[in-house]
Amino acid sequence: MIQTPTFTQSSPLMNDYTDHYVHAGSFPQSHVENIEDPVIGYPKLQKLLELKKRQVVDYATKPYGCRIDVDRMGPTLNKWVHLDMLSFDVVMIGCLSDNQFIYPLLRSIPIDKLVSKPGFLFIWASSKKINELSRFLNSEVVAKKFRRSEELVFVPIDKNSNFYPGLNEDDDALFEKMQWHCWMCITGTVRRATDGHLIHCNIDTDLVIEKPQTQNNCVPNELYTIAENFSTATKRLHIIPGRTGLETPVRLRRGWVIMSPDVMLNNFDSKKYKQEIQALGNNMPVQEDIETLRPKSPIQSKN
Repeated sequence: MIQTPTFTQSSPLMNDYTDHYVHAGSFPQSHVENIEDPVIGYPKLQKLLELKKRQVVDYATKPYGCRIDVDRMGPTLNKWVHLDMLSFDVVMIGCLSDNQFIYPLLRSIPIDKLVSKPGFLFIWASSKKINELSRFLNSEVVAKKFRRSEELVFVPIDKNSNFYPGLNEDDDALFEKMQWHCWMCITGTVRRATDGHLIHCNIDTDLVIEKPQTQNNCVPNELYTIAENFSTATKRLHIIPGRTGLETPVRLRRGWVIMSPDVMLNNFDSKKYKQEIQALGNNMPVQEDIETLRPKSPIQSKN
């Protein structure tokens, strides 16, 4: 974690926001002061995030979209893997919508070949589906290929958010599970202390509270930023296996191939994409000022 969230004092029991919610109906996360800028007061981390943002933009492919129905995603991804010889170093599956078919998709694709080795897999799901995903990731075949490394959490600001899952069957329930979870899995051998050319750890927090969005999108920018800041890879794929509707469009993003039935542009060509990656490079280069500023795991002594 970078910084402990800062809360405003609204009662003599300043940390008892559960009790405050019971009496006032105000969610605890709405009292966090530093949502907009979690690193306020930390100038080195602010500088680091600026440098990382600039580097990600400098080494990003043009935005690609693959508009395709959910039932065609499996065959298409199999074609990319087996015929086009295409893989990605970062694969993110799911968005903040419960109308998705993540588990059937995972069972229909060669996920171990779609994700490069070493590579990183981010799977977003609501509390309702997290147990289903856990069973899949713990299955013998998948567990041999992927190591579950981190759990990330995204919390909507309130019930009016586009990302509020609305999972409770009982409308009169006092407490609600409104958070989204992400399993981050690694394939291949990657060590925090020695593989700085592949990963940059501890730049973002593992708990994200929704910020006011500058544009309407089915995916908050923070979800992409976490993956971009963590891995130095330039080959990134985001799969959204479900419709999101007109009110929550699927916008393109530089540096990503986005596969969705509702993505706004359908321009992906595997041959042109591979050519662009070849010219760009598979990983962003080591940048000395970033290496100086970023938090690092200590290197264990051999003695």
